[in-house]
Amino acid sequence: MSAAFDFGRTLSISAKEMRHIRRDPVTLAASLGLPTLMVLFFGFAIDFDVRGVGLLVADGDLSRPSRQLVEVLSGSSYFRVDRVASAGAAAAALGAERGKAAVVIDRGFGADVRAGRPASAQVLLDGADNSYAGTVASYLAEAEQTVRRRLTDAPPPSMELRTRYLFNPELDSHWFVVPGIFVVVVGLIATLLTALTVAKEWETGSMELLLSTPVRPLEIIVGKLAPYMLLSFGGVALVYALARLVFRVPFLGNPFFFLLSTTLFLAATMSQGLVISVVTRQQQLAFQVAMNAGMMPIQLLSGFIFPVESMPAFFQKLTMIIPARWYMELTRSLFLRAPDFAMLARPLAALTLLTAFFMALAWRKFKTDLEP
Repeated sequence: MSAAFDFGRTLSISAKEMRHIRRDPVTLAASLGLPTLMVLFFGFAIDFDVRGVGLLVADGDLSRPSRQLVEVLSGSSYFRVDRVASAGAAAAALGAERGKAAVVIDRGFGADVRAGRPASAQVLLDGADNSYAGTVASYLAEAEQTVRRRLTDAPPPSMELRTRYLFNPELDSHWFVVPGIFVVVVGLIATLLTALTVAKEWETGSMELLLSTPVRPLEIIVGKLAPYMLLSFGGVALVYALARLVFRVPFLGNPFFFLLSTTLFLAATMSQGLVISVVTRQQQLAFQVAMNAGMMPIQLLSGFIFPVESMPAFFQKLTMIIPARWYMELTRSLFLRAPDFAMLARPLAALTLLTAFFMALAWRKFKTDLEP
């Protein structure tokens, strides 16, 4: 067996793998069609913007100031206002889930406003979903400021805090969600592709025949990964086009850094899939392990749903061994910011180390099988 890495043998394995891919429409659909469908579906389905909140209003005062308050709430796209007779009716409606919040205006509200006294209205919130309730409370606080400016003739305060949102001026949740879905879909598909296709060769016995040839383990790994790397880049290009053209997500970063981070991420996840396929050697088992090792960590520990900074210390350290955690940081930063290399150095270094680790683990396992 030759002691040197042979590019000719590696290209032969890649060419063989490309022929398998062309004859397998399922692989093509999984690598190109599935990411497109998933990003479209979840991109539209996952929306953190809260609109049309069911707001119940019990106006027991029926004065001009109370009517102005109701008009402001009704004119907001955040709320869908329904009137109820009393505070008791509002509480009962919240208990029956016919609304998410209620505003109760007691008699005397208008008189207090006209007299310059502090006027108050009671707000009832459905706290079953605390994050949703917090968002609704912030919307009501904004409405309160608008009403206060309309109802009072007091001079403006000498100090005012003006808020400006950087990197996402309109707070469009698609700008945050779509790059995250991008990472989840690409990572899962890349892991599944290599795990299932290589496991199939173990089941059919063709891998044992390949291992009996002079081909070295590293040549097998590189030869197997290269075609799926190219195929995955096709999926990445489609998903990127969807993000830019359909969801209008800007891309402000350096394309070279995006290409580099994507290459490292794909190499790490595909090497992880190779390790799974070598250990399991069965397609069904490889699928289950790849889903459990890919889907749950990527969704829960990558920062896609929950910020890594808000996790307990143990889980923050655990996320460091998950490639998607670093690629998520890179992708969101490259899409929405214009980061320099210093900002990207840490996640790029982490992806490089993880890629080397999974490649070495896959090579070690192949070497053990080839040289018992």
